[in-house]
Amino acid sequence: MRAALAPGVRLLRALPRDSRYRGLTLVLTFLSYTSYHLSRKPISIVKSQLHPNCSTLGPNPHNDSNSTTWCSWAPFDGDNYKELFGALDNAFLVAYAIGMFISGIFGERLPLRYYLSGGMVLSGLFTALFGLGYFWDIHALWYFIIVQVCNGLVQTTGWPAVVACVGNWFGKGKRGLIMGIWNSHTSVGNILGSLIAGAWVSSAWGLSFVVPGIIITTVGIICFFFLVEYPEDVDCSPPLHHVMTTSEKDPEAVSSNEGPLSLSGQSSVDQYNSPKEPAEKPEAISFLGALRIPGVVEFSLCLLFAKLVSYTFLYWLPLYIVNVAHFGAKEAGDLSTLFDAGGILGGIFAGLISDYTGGRATTCCVMLVVAAPMLFLYNHVGQNGIGTSIAMLIICGALVNGPYALITTAVSADLGTHESLKGNAKALSTVTAIIDGTGSIGAALGPLLAGLISPMGWNNVFYMLIAADVLACLLLARVVVKEARGWCGSMARQRGY
Repeated sequence: MRAALAPGVRLLRALPRDSRYRGLTLVLTFLSYTSYHLSRKPISIVKSQLHPNCSTLGPNPHNDSNSTTWCSWAPFDGDNYKELFGALDNAFLVAYAIGMFISGIFGERLPLRYYLSGGMVLSGLFTALFGLGYFWDIHALWYFIIVQVCNGLVQTTGWPAVVACVGNWFGKGKRGLIMGIWNSHTSVGNILGSLIAGAWVSSAWGLSFVVPGIIITTVGIICFFFLVEYPEDVDCSPPLHHVMTTSEKDPEAVSSNEGPLSLSGQSSVDQYNSPKEPAEKPEAISFLGALRIPGVVEFSLCLLFAKLVSYTFLYWLPLYIVNVAHFGAKEAGDLSTLFDAGGILGGIFAGLISDYTGGRATTCCVMLVVAAPMLFLYNHVGQNGIGTSIAMLIICGALVNGPYALITTAVSADLGTHESLKGNAKALSTVTAIIDGTGSIGAALGPLLAGLISPMGWNNVFYMLIAADVLACLLLARVVVKEARGWCGSMARQRGY
């Protein structure tokens, strides 16, 4: 007697064809960028091990070494170790920022599957090479700098590719919520990276890099075999990116009926976008053409400052906890994951609210305004007790990472499929790269400034972060005013004015 089909198989068979492939795309791209962030996180965990307080480990076995730095890893055993850590972070992030502007152009012109999987394999190689410096007993700063630069360049393949893939499969309707949930890969990757790095940081810190390198390489190979770039490649219906209507009264109301999980109902707009119709493929948009899309410049500059704050926490939070709360390296790494857990909640919340209100910029602006005083409170009362620290880390993580997540996902996808492009979907990767590349300049500046400012006191680092949040909010003022006018006009039309 044959057994009944497994429940999971029955569920898959019950789902429409489009939903199965959309689900596969979401899972694969989620795992891809989780592994990218998983491989970036170890450096922040290992910093406290590269320059620990050796006096807590017992007597100095080497009489010719400084009693407080004999266990440190050269060249990070000097008084300038914070500046060297800042140089390591900056090597990766500057290379990442420069490479991102180029990456989107390649992403529009190369097969995304090859581009993404190849970049992941190379990222795994360079991540592992950093950790192999431990086993090969390498103490030359130039080695670690070169590895960081190379890793920063190849990791630029990730974000434009995964956002383009998701944007190709999902329409505008509930994109904020869907991509807000999907964007939790950033925080999940940071959490897993912290836990994996923490498992070996005190025993053999090289494994804190080698294991994540193996993981991202493995996921890259899986993506090569299973990722589907476009719905048309498997005879699925393309999504509705914007609504072509004869009336301009309330386009958001119409587009909201088209959720990202809607299936193959062939409306007139679907027929307009149908891949079954023979048509010339549009050319990829130019860099300057992408900059002319309304909102690209404003959101790019806003992300510069928002990402400055987020990446300063990413690279310096564990060391801050060690210095201020006096936890060990592993405990500080574990506690820092709460900031990323808050980031998951913030990304989902930001996507949900922006879908409901239709105000992406307003949602970001409100969260940035509230984040500034919360950062001040965390610095002054966040270490008063473990309960207070946990609560403040979650709240700050939600408010800091919410706008960052919304801009890099739903906003980028919206602008990359903007109605001014008249159906040309060949702008998604370029727009995403411009926005995230500009943000990556802030991501490079934040850890660098933190390394330069922290010797003068952690209070000054937090003042810098608060100022960056305020500037990010101000840069969105014009778009917020435009959204507010749209709401006022919509309300006036509803009342018959």
